[in-house]
Amino acid sequence: MSGICGWYGIQTDAETVIAKMASALTRTDSAPSGTLNGVRSAIAAGKSGSTSSIQHVLAAIFGNPEFQDARLQALATTEGTAHALAQGYMEHGETIFERISGAFSAAILDENDDSAYLAIDRSGICPMVYSIADGSLVFGSTLDAVNQHPRIKPELNNQAIYDYIYFHMIPGPESIYLGQYHLLPGEYLSFKKGKVQIKAYWKMHFIEHEKAPFEVLKAEFLSKLLQSVELSARGAKTGTFLSGGTDSSTLAGMLGEVTGKAAPTYSIGFEAEGYDEMEYARIASKHFGTQHHEYYVTPSDVAKAIPEIASVYDQPFGNASAMPTYYCAKLAKEDGIERLLGGDGGDELFGGNARYAKQRIFSIYDSIPSSLRHRVIEPLSASLPGNMAILRKAKSYVDQASVPMPGRLETYNLLERLGPANVFMPEFLNQVDTGNPLKLLEQTYHGAEAKTQLNRMLALDLKFTLADNDLPKVVKTCDLAGIDVAFPMLADSVVAFSARLEPSLKLKGTRLRYFFKEALRGYLPDAILTKSKHGFGLPFGEWLKNDKTLQELSNDSLESLKKRGIFRPEFIDEITRLHAENHSGYYGTLIWVLVMLEQWFRAHHGR
Repeated sequence: MSGICGWYGIQTDAETVIAKMASALTRTDSAPSGTLNGVRSAIAAGKSGSTSSIQHVLAAIFGNPEFQDARLQALATTEGTAHALAQGYMEHGETIFERISGAFSAAILDENDDSAYLAIDRSGICPMVYSIADGSLVFGSTLDAVNQHPRIKPELNNQAIYDYIYFHMIPGPESIYLGQYHLLPGEYLSFKKGKVQIKAYWKMHFIEHEKAPFEVLKAEFLSKLLQSVELSARGAKTGTFLSGGTDSSTLAGMLGEVTGKAAPTYSIGFEAEGYDEMEYARIASKHFGTQHHEYYVTPSDVAKAIPEIASVYDQPFGNASAMPTYYCAKLAKEDGIERLLGGDGGDELFGGNARYAKQRIFSIYDSIPSSLRHRVIEPLSASLPGNMAILRKAKSYVDQASVPMPGRLETYNLLERLGPANVFMPEFLNQVDTGNPLKLLEQTYHGAEAKTQLNRMLALDLKFTLADNDLPKVVKTCDLAGIDVAFPMLADSVVAFSARLEPSLKLKGTRLRYFFKEALRGYLPDAILTKSKHGFGLPFGEWLKNDKTLQELSNDSLESLKKRGIFRPEFIDEITRLHAENHSGYYGTLIWVLVMLEQWFRAHHGR
């Protein structure tokens, strides 16, 4: 992945410090970094990045940016993207970020105006973290790079650890370290005379009542997506992840179209009932005539890669599908592929997650007058006997429907069900706000520029599911495998198109991704259009029951984690026992999250 890093306002041994920070960006590749030093600033860029300086303005940019101004884009082509960024800033000031599309992270250090600016793309593909040290700004694409600066003293953030157990990742803007923060998608930071302001140069705005003929929308959508695939594949030997779902299958077909040859496709399978979807990947490959490659991940593969994957993340990350994603990227790298296309974003833009349909059913309850709900239905539900299946279902419906959104989405949250007091040591729990996860969800849900429940849920998932979870999963594991990755579904033009679709075209009744699937009917095989959603799930809980290597790694990790003063040792012993008895999937997920936390501690802070 590489990236950019630097600081503004600190006088220090610039050459030595910036080289040390940059080395943290290039640890998974050997690409040299370009560095520039100012009087009170320094900046560096690694692989796929560039730096430039114009009249005491230092600029660095990373990723695959496109300047909307044709003249600046031409300048980027001839002189480099950082030079175009610096020139654009000289002409437009901090509004330059509004004029950049694509995946990018950027930094501008202006010693003339005693100011600095940081920004990331609209989907959050390229991360940026920052911290204020002694009144100066230190920044980087990773926390690891920031922590190489001598003024930064990393201190673990207990609230972030709690939120990690709740979400299985740490939602931005917080990080695992106190005082170190992430920029959110579409944000930029302004640092002037020692003061920080976080601003939005872009925000998803849902247009919910715009109507157009279906065929017109279909033609526009397919054109934009095909163009995005073409741009994503430009300049590198490109293949695609292929899970057999609608997104990856569409990209496989379109990659073949834009290159004029069979697309290289890569799939991961598991020898575990209910987890393997190779059948659908093969259907898509045969349909589009791809050059298909498969690899079946084994328990020993998982045990071998757990420390590596935990290490490549700069903060704890517990999405188990990072494992198959890594092996898929590794397979492509070994085949000579330079860039993979990921289908991430389709569900969050076009309404593909099963919870959208489930919450639509619950929302019917909201249409009943509140007086009838509170005075009649809910008291009646509470008094119903639980000895009949139909009564239990009715009671469960009312109980869940009575919880306001977005809290209703967390009804089955594992930490909520176990109870924080049963999980954490009292001393640790006294230092955190157990209500913080719900506050974060509410902030995004109610702050969305949308009026319908569906679009508010999409806004929630664009942040928590995509930017905080799925994108880091793919970007970091591809980084570990040494391969580039692009996300055609997240092209600004495709995102803007999705925002204009009526909610009923995304979710028609309870039919998920209605427009997307109808627009691709006849292009994708029917078997893929009608299959249930699955994804790159990992059978960790099942394998842990019988594989001795996984058991040894897990037991060693959990025993070590007991000694860190975070979790009640009795709790860890209990989930281990329950997993071994008969709840391998349910408790296997939590064991994975805990193992990855301990492995991250070891990689970044020792035993």
